[in-house]
Amino acid sequence: MTNYVPNKAPLKETPFLALPLGSIEPDGWLRDQLLLQAEGLTGKLDEFWEDVGPGSGWLGGSGESWERGPYYLDGLLPLAYLLKNDQLIQKVKPWVEWTLGSQRGDGNFGPENVPDWWCRMIMLKVLIMHQEVTNDERVIPFLSRYFQYQLEELKKRPLTDWGQARGGENILCAQWLYNRTEDSYLLELIHLLHEQTLDWTEIFNDFPFWRYQTEFDHRIHVVNVAMGIKEPALYFLISGEAKHQFAARNGIESLMTHHGQMHGMWSGDEWLAGSHPSQGTELCSVVEYMFSLEQLVRILGEGMYADLLERVTFNALPAAISPDWHGHQYDQQVNQVACTLAKRNWTLNGDDSNLFGLEPNFGCCTANMHQGWPKYAMNLWMATVDNGLAAISYAPCTIQAKVANGVDAKVKVLSQYPFRDTISIDLQVSKNAYFSVKLRIPTWCKEPRLLINGQEMTIPCESGFITIERHWETNQTIELTLPMEVKMEKRANYAVGVTRGPLVYVLPISERWEKLRGVEPFADFEIYPETVWNYGLVVDSSNPEASFQVQESKVSKQPFLAKDAPVKLVGTGKRVPHWKMEKNSAGTIPIGPVFSDQLEETITLVPYGSARLRIGEFPLIQSEMAGERK
Repeated sequence: MTNYVPNKAPLKETPFLALPLGSIEPDGWLRDQLLLQAEGLTGKLDEFWEDVGPGSGWLGGSGESWERGPYYLDGLLPLAYLLKNDQLIQKVKPWVEWTLGSQRGDGNFGPENVPDWWCRMIMLKVLIMHQEVTNDERVIPFLSRYFQYQLEELKKRPLTDWGQARGGENILCAQWLYNRTEDSYLLELIHLLHEQTLDWTEIFNDFPFWRYQTEFDHRIHVVNVAMGIKEPALYFLISGEAKHQFAARNGIESLMTHHGQMHGMWSGDEWLAGSHPSQGTELCSVVEYMFSLEQLVRILGEGMYADLLERVTFNALPAAISPDWHGHQYDQQVNQVACTLAKRNWTLNGDDSNLFGLEPNFGCCTANMHQGWPKYAMNLWMATVDNGLAAISYAPCTIQAKVANGVDAKVKVLSQYPFRDTISIDLQVSKNAYFSVKLRIPTWCKEPRLLINGQEMTIPCESGFITIERHWETNQTIELTLPMEVKMEKRANYAVGVTRGPLVYVLPISERWEKLRGVEPFADFEIYPETVWNYGLVVDSSNPEASFQVQESKVSKQPFLAKDAPVKLVGTGKRVPHWKMEKNSAGTIPIGPVFSDQLEETITLVPYGSARLRIGEFPLIQSEMAGERK
């Protein structure tokens, strides 16, 4: 018997089981991030943005009745319960109550004037989180009635458009219900949903979209891709076929090869757009890719997906949101030298797409951005199928969970990770018990150090995790150190990006924020550069660690702010005068090695997520590259 609901036959067993919402309480800098979110757009959005206001169709009104209400709840609900914030919980309740009360005799629910399958898929995820945190007895019968309706209706009205692209979200929810009821019709529904969903397995195993895309297709829409990346793995749980098991790995490799960006995402300034560092990446795709990676870790148990999750979470997510949580971007650029109302080389999006504001370009990100940090916090740790626990990421938190044969465990993670490399884990149990604790070892860390109660241990790493199996007593301590090294990642034109641990480092450009339109504090702002940006790096590429001095300072309430960055890299650069702006963005990086007759200057790099204007891909200066390029 397991302490948490496992997959029921014929679904394959998953290595990890998600802990219910409420099991993990964020601490430290992560809690501060959630508090900023509650004080900013997430906590206030319904008060001034009519699409999620009292007139929403998901509250019984005549307003927007499609995806925006469900999107908003998909972030607001977990945020409210993670913070145990009664005011936010009271905001959530009317949405849940209206939705549960909207079910009709045939089992369908939601606004009657919108028959689309897609928006209901989001609300299903919301109801599942609500059930897990409140144990609301109405949810499982509600879902059962809806899925019975859906099984018959899909035969007459199959998935189309967004629902066809995003059917994996529906499969996820049907699997959740099957594991609680074991109703066989749900297996038939899962097969039908997979048949009607875009063939992501084929797309990712034989990836056809190599270039900047110029014509709309749901298969190259960046958010569809971010959601679709987990669909084959979800179906693998019922098919057992290798092509479904490995599709995500193959797809991510192809996406990063042809469209990859330094922040861990691929481009998509609405459609896949190549690897140029001035192409955009949509914020919706960032939060949806995070959720997909969280599911891939659970389903496949491979640490590589958690490595990718941290790369995106610590870099791409905070970079696209203003430090005070009063605005966001639709598109972010790795080399982002101005955020202005101007024509850029987007595949589709409008001239306001990289402004920071309430609703730049489409409003989907305004509604959907809120799930990023809360769902990351929910998935910091998971249960293992053998009644142990697994650390997925090391942000500070406290976990209350069951281990062994129902023993209560409390785990407190004391860390300032990813800004520091040492993690202390205090473990308390209600009685002595034998169980496993799995600790993820990132692939970037070559020499991790593990101490248990002060005693150094060496344990082999398998699939990105070390497993500590032992009799645990209360008040035991695990200390894990993950030394971080400065590394260079090769990019196009012999350019490079700089990383240290899970963080990408960039040259921050001094910012001048100017209000463009709207009402403060949630107005739209342009950002203009106040310092020059066209620097190349003077670095020993064979030993980049020796080319930078690491400077650490305290972790402030908002660590994702350049002036308060808790870790910086001090190095050397030279101006590259012939590297100029093109189409209102940083131009193509000159092919390296680059000659520069400018004086060497000391430059300071900060974490990517701390700088709204930045250079994240650099040319290397020729004098330090002699003999390397042939």
